[in-house]
Amino acid sequence: MPRAEPVWRDGHRVLLLENGEAFYARAFAAIEQARREVLLETFILFEDAVGLALHERLVAAARRGVRVEVTVDGYGSPRFSDAFLRTLAESGVHFHVYDPRPTLFGIRLHIFRRMHRKLLVVDGARAFVGGINYSIEHLTVSGREALQDYAVELEGPVVADIHDFARTALQSPHAGERWRAPVAAPLLPRAGDARVRFEVRDNGLHRDSIEREYRHAIRGARERIVLANAYFFPGYRFLRELLRAARRGVRVTLILQGLPDEPIAQPAARTLYHTLVEAGVEVYEYGQRPLHAKVAVIDDDWATVGSSNLDPLSLSLNLEANVFIRDRAFARELSARLEALMRGHCTRMERDRLPIPTPLQRLLRPLVYHAIRRFPKWAGWLPAHTPRLVRLGAPR
Repeated sequence: MPRAEPVWRDGHRVLLLENGEAFYARAFAAIEQARREVLLETFILFEDAVGLALHERLVAAARRGVRVEVTVDGYGSPRFSDAFLRTLAESGVHFHVYDPRPTLFGIRLHIFRRMHRKLLVVDGARAFVGGINYSIEHLTVSGREALQDYAVELEGPVVADIHDFARTALQSPHAGERWRAPVAAPLLPRAGDARVRFEVRDNGLHRDSIEREYRHAIRGARERIVLANAYFFPGYRFLRELLRAARRGVRVTLILQGLPDEPIAQPAARTLYHTLVEAGVEVYEYGQRPLHAKVAVIDDDWATVGSSNLDPLSLSLNLEANVFIRDRAFARELSARLEALMRGHCTRMERDRLPIPTPLQRLLRPLVYHAIRRFPKWAGWLPAHTPRLVRLGAPR
């Protein structure tokens, strides 16, 4: 099956939103102002202060006649109270769970091919894309456990693409995998000067769409590459492009986790540090809170914000969504935010700070790297499982 080709759109307003404080204020206000439709996808929706605030706004929107469609992931959002679901259903909210599955002794085992996207489209005219879920852990009141992350608010023609995709994805678990952005320009009016492209990653037409755009931009980099990513363990081709960029004189900077929220994240990334630093890549670890970012800036006119990490799960198995932005003002703003992060809360992993690998480690590291990067392919040899999209409740 031929892969879907990219479509760039001109004429956008793009607003950078850092952490839950900025994101929830804008997203909740958009839902409160909705007149016709709210489409929301998220990996995590917890029944905490943030989840209940979202719940209140979704219920209110549905009660005033707005069509509300919500999809959460069955792994990321495993449990809801009967009262939480009943109120949604009684108000008319259409609530879907992507691939809900039973636990084994309380352990969730379905970690592959999760619906990891974070999308919100309101009235087909305003969209939000990024890495921020709906839980209190994205607010700084959570203290040292609060996640550092980003999203964007968009207005302009690309919102029609995001809206079309989100509507298509509601049809079945695999409908989005066959989606293609229309070649004709959407009818939405221009809202600014930014050029934007919406990309998804799935196991159908878009298997490597997000990674391909990253690699293409890295190959064309002239001066600067800054990647801030929570889970950094890319495949060989991605890593090769980064190393080549550094060796031809591009300043390549990685901002990675110093306080990991997942035990394997930091050790996996650190197996690459010697190779990266020896090639001239600047590696920083963010140590104030867990880094949950999935953003990048290249030169002064290319940026991306989305849900995709740079690890085997996001690049080869999960369902992801990113926007790619060509706009000098936006790239400068995101770059300035990341520079502030590095100056204030990051430790540079200098060559003399890295532990000298033993002969056994030098032997094992390439084997471990290739084993982990090939893991998604090996996982595909397991007995096939067909995900389900289950609608909970019975909205009237």
